[in-house]
Amino acid sequence: MPQLNLVDSINLALRQELTRDESVILLGEDVGLNGGVFRLTDGLQKEFGEARVRDTPLSEGGIMGTAVGLAHAGMKAVPEIQFEGFLGPAYDQLVNQAARCRTRNRGGMTCPLTVRVPVGGGIHAPELHSDSPEAVYVHTPGLKVVMASRPKAAKGLLASAIRDPDPVVFFEPKRVYRSFKEDVPDDDYTIEIGQAEVLETGDDLTIITWGASVFRCLEAADALPDHISAEVIDLQSLWPIDVETIVKSVSRTGRAVVVHEAPKTCGLGAEISALIQEHCFLNLEAPVQRVTGFDVTMPYYKLENDYLPDAARIGKALRETAAY
Repeated sequence: MPQLNLVDSINLALRQELTRDESVILLGEDVGLNGGVFRLTDGLQKEFGEARVRDTPLSEGGIMGTAVGLAHAGMKAVPEIQFEGFLGPAYDQLVNQAARCRTRNRGGMTCPLTVRVPVGGGIHAPELHSDSPEAVYVHTPGLKVVMASRPKAAKGLLASAIRDPDPVVFFEPKRVYRSFKEDVPDDDYTIEIGQAEVLETGDDLTIITWGASVFRCLEAADALPDHISAEVIDLQSLWPIDVETIVKSVSRTGRAVVVHEAPKTCGLGAEISALIQEHCFLNLEAPVQRVTGFDVTMPYYKLENDYLPDAARIGKALRETAAY
């Protein structure tokens, strides 16, 4: 079983889906000859040809519109948007066309496309290259939204997304691309969309997080005093949310901290806090805390690390919640 990073695991998943299903087609800026801006599609055009791994003009609206058309024509389109900030020009096609397809046609037609999007900060990128807009797309009925933090999960989730009959936004935390390796099975497997994973078990509080923040949370949990143990949940599917796993854990521990990179106000942490209040109110021993980015535009690289939740800021919230 090879040890792969996130880049290599996503490349492997794309290669296996292109091999398994001839209706799968990749498209985007530089995904072919150059292998993608982060080289995630490296070698795929040479192996599968220009008809199935297509370079496109620099037009995100055009990429998404073409992907919607391909999906309506019976293909399984996998468009790549190079950075999350450029989802804006593709918003109309994604939200007003793809997401509404099943409802508009009363179930008679679906729109099977998987939008791959690098997301989040931490790589010292310029403006429009480091945002965390997942809440915008979670708030859009008709879209599924996932964000794998680890290579093994990424491979299985991407396979599930491509085989899904409806549009899926597949966010890729770019800070993790080459920072972490683990064993990834070569064989074909899927991970159910809507299924969280408990990475560490604990009895005193529950941490709920996703994306690159998973690693900061694990670091913070490991630094807790010996008499405090934290359960760490990688949400991985942002919509649908695995409410059962969250409720089961928080009902047992009585305390919860939600951690994400996106701004606090109307972030996904607010929705999860409300879910916990609705389902676990009588079990709560402390208010739910949120450790998030701030309600400002992601700053340039000199202040980037002050914006992103780090292990110290997360650890402070964990100790406060445990002591409440």
